Amino acid sequence: MRLIALLLASLPLWSESRPAMRLFEWERGVAIEPLTHPDRTMFLWFYEWNLFEAMSPGAHTPGNWKLTRRIAPDGGGAVATGPGLRLEMKVLPDGAGLTVEVTNLSGHDWPELAGIIPCWNPGQRPGSDPTKRAPLNVTFADDERDKTFFVSARGLETLDSRAIHFNQQFRPALNRLAPHGEFVFSSKWPTSELNAVTGILIRESVDHKWVTGIGWEDYLSVQGHNPWACMHASIRVGPLKRGEKKSVRGRAYLFPGSRDDCLKRWRQEFPASSRDLRVRQRR
Repeated sequence: MRLIALLLASLPLWSESRPAMRLFEWERGVAIEPLTHPDRTMFLWFYEWNLFEAMSPGAHTPGNWKLTRRIAPDGGGAVATGPGLRLEMKVLPDGAGLTVEVTNLSGHDWPELAGIIPCWNPGQRPGSDPTKRAPLNVTFADDERDKTFFVSARGLETLDSRAIHFNQQFRPALNRLAPHGEFVFSSKWPTSELNAVTGILIRESVDHKWVTGIGWEDYLSVQGHNPWACMHASIRVGPLKRGEKKSVRGRAYLFPGSRDDCLKRWRQEFPASSRDLRVRQRR
């Protein structure tokens, strides 16, 4: 019995290594809260912006985040629906599993570059709309430019500006649209020459003890540092003909750990999305 007690004592506490989570509704979407650390709650809007003819005509159009949301009584799952969009979230020990299904209800076929941009953020900054009650989570907001990362061919890179980093795979098609990288949204999101090679954004906490991230298996770009300390990992929803559907899996992370821990979990869960990353790092 003494041996069993010693073994149990040596195990990490659940609250220290695998925090229990709950989902809840807020004014613009669904939030995820670690029950032992409510000060580290993260917020998701779905969706904020569209790119390149997705949902409606235009290279850059506002999204409709006013979705109908249903939260499971125990906070373990959520569904958000709107015209042509369905988001499912399921709580996991280190965050949430995500699945988005889109249906092309527009009057045009969507090209391969069509994308929608959800917003993963730590809440509202001072001076933001006071009617939108998403209290700022300073754990993931202060100095976020020093602690936010995307993945290039060289590995993890600091996301230190509002520039947009496009998916390496689709950069030739994007260059055909705009040879000099100038799009209608370039005044706020200039095109970076440094591409992304997998669809995740990662942010470490100010105290370096926790990490959060969001990623999609099929993505168009990554970008961040907008007014709500945003993390924008876009979902590529094209090509999609009128009336057709497409599902894309994703992942939200929120757990005690580092950026390397988060990237490792992402690569394990989405090996196809990280294949290009592994090949480049071996070279």
